[in-house]
Amino acid sequence: MKRYLFLILGVVLSSFMMLETQFSAQEIIDKTIQVSGGERYDNAIIHFKFRGKQYRSERNKGFYTLERKIDGPDGVIHDVVSNSGLTRTIENCSVPVTDSLITKISDGVNSVHYFAYLPYGLNASAVRKNIVGKSIIKGIEYYKIKISFNEEGGGTDFEDEFLYWIHKENFTVDYLAYKYAVNGGGIRFREAYNPRIINGIRFVDYNNYKALNLSTSLSDLDALFEKGKLKLLSKIELEDIHVYVSDDCC
Repeated sequence: MKRYLFLILGVVLSSFMMLETQFSAQEIIDKTIQVSGGERYDNAIIHFKFRGKQYRSERNKGFYTLERKIDGPDGVIHDVVSNSGLTRTIENCSVPVTDSLITKISDGVNSVHYFAYLPYGLNASAVRKNIVGKSIIKGIEYYKIKISFNEEGGGTDFEDEFLYWIHKENFTVDYLAYKYAVNGGGIRFREAYNPRIINGIRFVDYNNYKALNLSTSLSDLDALFEKGKLKLLSKIELEDIHVYVSDDCC
């Protein structure tokens, strides 16, 4: 009798496992973008403040502008990255930017906007995505999605690697990690907190951690985080966020 009970239990458990929906990496990213704002990103004007600097972005039908304003010694420096490249003005007067600074300034503007709007951007044409497993952090199960970039269209930091922990049920990015090579290289692990929805678009802040050993695999960072083995470097906090979405959207 016990033998038959075990057989029945095994069949039931196998059935439940088969009923679990299996998503591809692309489907997971699609769902994650959708729950965080979806097509609203593509038709939005967004303002926010980060570490004393003003940022603004505007997207409409494939055209975009990413802006940053800084109080400099000669007045307000206004950098604009768009489909046409980089422009800089100081107190509304256009100033030339040397070739050696174009990439540095553009990357500085791009990176802040990129992280502010995650997961938007993960469906860019240069992005490669793969499921590398699942994990449990603080009792919650996550998909682990590795993000890498093609050299063509992947920007100056196309060799950087990213890993995203996406909530298995809510499809939110609750943790992310990345390894970069510039300035001697480094590894960062970010824990999202303070989620809020502003006019249909989700924003979060982050606790920003550092891995002490540069040979650490990104995939091991969740376990190190749970054991308290990562060093808290800073907080990534967006302030004074305003979102306007075109009536043509949604």
